[in-house]
This record gives sequence, structure tokens and C-alpha cells, in this order.
Amino acid sequence: MAIKDDFEKAQADVKTLKEKPDNATLLDLYALYKQGTEGDATGRRPGIMDPVGRAKFDAWAAKKGASNDDAMAGYVALVKKLLGK
Repeated sequence: MAIKDDFEKAQADVKTLKEKPDNATLLDLYALYKQGTEGDATGRRPGIMDPVGRAKFDAWAAKKGASNDDAMAGYVALVKKLLGK
């Protein structure tokens, strides 16, 4: 249960970052969050006319097979790195 507590804390902590992370890091945060909360990517991949949605879907799909706990732990670790902890 501790990983879920750490995950929830990291979700709050990420909002306190002084600088916005680069797009690749934002996509990684998004993908780890989605994998941790929903599991493997579902639904259809957005079309070429939605490049942001497509990039987010692709980042999430790249985490396919990771367990919820592993994804949550990855999210926590990334947030800690961004905070300099």
C-alpha cells in the first residue's frame, strides 16, 4: 500500500515544480501515470490530425506490460528526480 501513498504524494509534488519539464519528460510522466492508474493503453490511436493525442497514446503504449506498481514506482522516481531529491 505504501507505493500508492508515494504515488499520490508525487502527484501533488509534481505540481510544485518551479520549471515546466521538457516535452519528452512530460510524455513520460503522462505514460507512467496512465499505466499506473489504468494499465495498458486502450482504445484507438489518434489520427495524424491530433499530434498531441497521438504522442501521448504512443508514450502510454510504450509502457505496455508494466505492472501498475512498477509504473507508479517509475512515476515517483521521476518526480523525485525532477525535484532534485
